[in-house]
Amino acid sequence: MTAAADPPEAFPAAFPFVLVLLRRMADHQPVLVEEALRELGVGRTTMREANRRWQAMRRSPRRRTPVAHYRAVLGPPEAAEPRRIGDLACEALLWPVPLWPGLRFEVLRGPGGAVWNEWLVRAPGAPAPRPRTLADLAPWSCTVDEVARAFPPARPMEGSAPTRWRLAFTAPDAAGELHHCVAEFTWGLLQRVEAVRPVSR
Repeated sequence: MTAAADPPEAFPAAFPFVLVLLRRMADHQPVLVEEALRELGVGRTTMREANRRWQAMRRSPRRRTPVAHYRAVLGPPEAAEPRRIGDLACEALLWPVPLWPGLRFEVLRGPGGAVWNEWLVRAPGAPAPRPRTLADLAPWSCTVDEVARAFPPARPMEGSAPTRWRLAFTAPDAAGELHHCVAEFTWGLLQRVEAVRPVSR
């Protein structure tokens, strides 16, 4: 992929968008991203160009909904499921992504086409991890929901960027000692656990 005159909408389906996800994850996990790029057979220049073109599409003055941008890049969703969040009805659109066959990229679309959320989730029917200690929280192993369910009551915190989420929770180490923790996620996928400190007795 080069910086040619092709419009951003000319992306082939699915493959370049995973580079957009990886570009944001490289800030926290550069080694894992380098391994992923080798698996995909591309380099950092291609990743940066994919991200540049995606951002250009999102900032385009053309009147397109956010979901239309995803359809232009990813093609038709694999599934569209009705959801309810409290009293509000929405639709979850799911797309497969390379590198993570057990995950799906989910876009929650509300009334009028507004996008409420966009992140990676566990694919329907795929086995989900069941972390029990801090040692189980390896980078890229869990989604936001999976960590929150494993260590309730997890408290959402503001992320450092629009594509980032943070959770505060308490979890045991391998010896059973409890620790206060903050986990950081990019596009909904765990990147690191930080601010770990023992629970005072």
